[in-house]
Amino acid sequence: MSALHELTVERVMDAPVSAVWRAWTDHLAEWWCPKPWTTEVIEVDLRPGGRAAMVMRGPDGEGGDPMDCVFLEVVPERRIVFTNALTADWQPRDPEPVMIVGYFVFEPDGDRTRYTAGARHWSAEAMAAHAEMGFAEGWGMVADQLEAVARRVAASG
Repeated sequence: MSALHELTVERVMDAPVSAVWRAWTDHLAEWWCPKPWTTEVIEVDLRPGGRAAMVMRGPDGEGGDPMDCVFLEVVPERRIVFTNALTADWQPRDPEPVMIVGYFVFEPDGDRTRYTAGARHWSAEAMAAHAEMGFAEGWGMVADQLEAVARRVAASG
């Protein structure tokens, strides 16, 4: 897979890594999809081989399709890698998913966090389709929402 098939969003968040990690792990429903959409968290088994399942719904009830993925790598306070190409019991999915591997990287930057979120795709066409769906805007909004939650977590101790 080529880096040419990768989309990323980067931020320096005004919160320490520990707070960003807690926001990611403990407050997923608050930031996972761009508002006014909401996220219902069904399961998050944050370990390699663990499953994540969520349902995102729009303000008029649109959506409702489950997002299901498997964690490939989890390094606390540093990295999360997941795929939607497999089910939790390691069965291949229909090769339709726009994104195939997603990741989040958390790097300390003093009292702040250098955050990178990315999506890798099978092909340039799949990457272009994801970009056209609003990857930069959507994942950028989500990063901003995650930072807001992390700042609140940091302030509350």
